[in-house]
This record gives sequence, C-alpha cells and structure tokens, in this order.
Amino acid sequence: LLCFPDPRTDPWPLVHSPLPVTLLFAFYLFVVALGPFYMHKRKPLKLRGLLIAYNVAMMTLSSYMFYEFLVTSILDDYSYLCQPVDYSQSELGMRMARVCWWFFFSKVIELLDTVFFILRKKQEQVTFLHVYHHGTMLFNWWSGVKYVPGGQAFFIGMLNSFVHIFMYGYYALASLGPQMHHYLWWKRYLTIMQLCQFVAIAVHSSYNLFTECPFPDGFNTAVFLYILSLIALFLHFYYQTYTRGKK
Repeated sequence: LLCFPDPRTDPWPLVHSPLPVTLLFAFYLFVVALGPFYMHKRKPLKLRGLLIAYNVAMMTLSSYMFYEFLVTSILDDYSYLCQPVDYSQSELGMRMARVCWWFFFSKVIELLDTVFFILRKKQEQVTFLHVYHHGTMLFNWWSGVKYVPGGQAFFIGMLNSFVHIFMYGYYALASLGPQMHHYLWWKRYLTIMQLCQFVAIAVHSSYNLFTECPFPDGFNTAVFLYILSLIALFLHFYYQTYTRGKK
C-alpha cells in the first residue's frame, strides 16, 4: 500500500515540508551541544513557577489528546487489530486527523524539556536516550501526520498520551520543591509503565505485519523497529537507575 501526502493535513502548520522540523531539530541539537557551555559559568536557573505551569499545561494537553483519541476511536468504531486511515472529510475522520496533529505538535513543545534541564544545569538528565527519544518522535509523528493521520497510528498516540498524563504529573509534583520528594516514590513504576507501553505498541504494530490490513506495512515496520530500540534503551536505563543503582 503506497503512501501519499494526506491532502487534509498537508496545509496544516509544520506539515507540508520536512524543512521546518529539520531546522527545528538542528537548532535543538545546537542547544544540546552548546547550552552547557553557555551555562558553565552561570548559576542554574530555578524556573520553579515556569516549570509548574509548563508541566500542568502538558498534563492537561495529554489528558485532552487521550480523551480525543479514545472518544473518536469509540464513536468511529475503530478496530484495535486493523484500522485503515479514514481519508474522508467526515466529522470523525477530521477529528482524528486534528488530534494526530496536536500529538505531533506536542512533540515540538516537549523539546522544551531539554532546554529546562540545561538552564537548570541538570546536564546528567540530558542523556543519549533523552535526546534520541525527543528528536526521533518529532520526525516520526511529522511523517505520521503527513501520510497516515489516524488508522493504526491512533493506538500509539492514545497510549503515549495516557502515559504522559502521569509523567507530567510526576514532573509537576517534583517542580513544587524538595518537600514533595516523599510523594514521588512511584518514579520506578512510571518507568515500568513506559516499558509496558512500548511492549504493547510493539505487539500492536507487529501483528499487522502478519495479517492483511489496508494500512502501510512500511509504517508498521518502522514503528516496530523503533520501539525495539526504545525498549532496549529504557531497559538499560531501568537497570542503571533501579538495579545497579541499588547495589
């Protein structure tokens, strides 16, 4: 099944050409590389109020996207096993396309996670996993919105939005200050939730590689291989943080 640009989403912001997201990613790498040098002789910024507002806003956006993915898929009787993209101008088809765009745009906003780490001189948080995940999600969902805004892709957006409600909720609590650390004992379980999400996406994507489904195999293959890389990196993070760290 060949992929062509979706005429509904093609004129939407940042979608038509890969140039804007490529330039944005290049600038992101520039900040990652030179940001620590800029902050080297400067005091770390607190950013407490900004971080609280940002994390609450991202938690709210994630809740909205999860709701839209879930409700639209129910109303349009989506299949979790095989769901082709609805390229029509129908109300539900457009509603799913719009939430896919918002999910893509949320990946643009999430690049600020790294900027805040650098400004607070939390350079140990800017790992290869962190940069790889943020950068690749940007391009993955640009291509998703450009070519397949909906269909099988809805499951990934819905699941990731659900996990991000808890992730940004955790960050929001953490940004309130050290007095909240007593209530953040569930960080380990947040990582487990992320891993479970990746396994579910891997199963969901690989299933369609062995069945007939009018959704591009190229996208399912790309998602499956990408998710395997995230599972490997997150398992390494889990071992380093919770297993080796404990020893």
